[in-house]
Amino acid sequence: MLEIPGWYRKKWSIADATIATAGSCFAQHIGRFLKQSGFNFLDVEPPPRGLRKDRWLGNGYGMYSARFGNVYTSRQLLQLLKRATGDFTPKEAAWEKDGGVVDPFRPTIEMQPFGSVAELEASRKDHLAAVARMFEQADVFVFTLGLTEGWISEADGAAFPICPGTHGGAFDAAQYRFANLQYPAVCQDLETFMTKARKLNPNMRFLYTVSPVPLTATATDQQVVVASCYSKSVLRAVAGHLAQKYDHVDYFPSFEIISSHVMRGTFYAPDMRTVVEPGVAHVMAQFFSEHVPSKKAKVREQEPAEEDDPDDIACDEVLLEAFGEQP
Repeated sequence: MLEIPGWYRKKWSIADATIATAGSCFAQHIGRFLKQSGFNFLDVEPPPRGLRKDRWLGNGYGMYSARFGNVYTSRQLLQLLKRATGDFTPKEAAWEKDGGVVDPFRPTIEMQPFGSVAELEASRKDHLAAVARMFEQADVFVFTLGLTEGWISEADGAAFPICPGTHGGAFDAAQYRFANLQYPAVCQDLETFMTKARKLNPNMRFLYTVSPVPLTATATDQQVVVASCYSKSVLRAVAGHLAQKYDHVDYFPSFEIISSHVMRGTFYAPDMRTVVEPGVAHVMAQFFSEHVPSKKAKVREQEPAEEDDPDDIACDEVLLEAFGEQP
């Protein structure tokens, strides 16, 4: 199975491109390999000098091209761009937690809650300005689609990365509703996102992947494996459709390489959810068989230490485990 060829053929080169990444937790692996392999990886919010390396991940540094944390759904991605360009300001500004406040749209980005709403808003202002720069500067935007399930504000349609109440705030059924995005909604979200992004940066190209990490829980009434299959199927179908429709969109099959039947579950840890490092390396080997950086490429961020733990990624979904062990 490790000798199966032809998983991927690139549509265009990224050798000299400035590359930005975002997405679900599996996308953190993609960014790490791009940086280590010498591509022009864009990091608009690098860790401040003097911050200990073991505190980078807990404070949202080095995960993606900006400190937005995991972006699981197409709705979150579109909302992020709208917020960065000033087209949308959510009504919900802060969630209370442990005597402080957290950002509802990146609640796990700091190791400790902000001391005040003013402090949170100052951080958010700088962050969104950085996100706007990211979209203006990136030649290629790599996005890993992770979920169709999410929680939405009834007040203004704002999309949250986790269920309110799991890491700040309090759940209220009158204020929040569960949404399981269907194919038309995901497709519209991404097409709208790309149109808006290319208004900022007319030559931007998009490389989509689908996370092979299955759902750890579901808010639907389906068994979680069935719910996971639905979610991944929708995301894979949309990504494939967009890659066929647009010259500026490519698709890389990380999902198929890890989760297809021919791989026999080899690249999953005993929990049958976590992708082990040999699996990540095999996926990226297929990617780098097509994409090679130019000799001029340089990593555009503070260099990571050599002792990086390849399994050290942040995944908000595990917070759901605190609410029981029901399948």
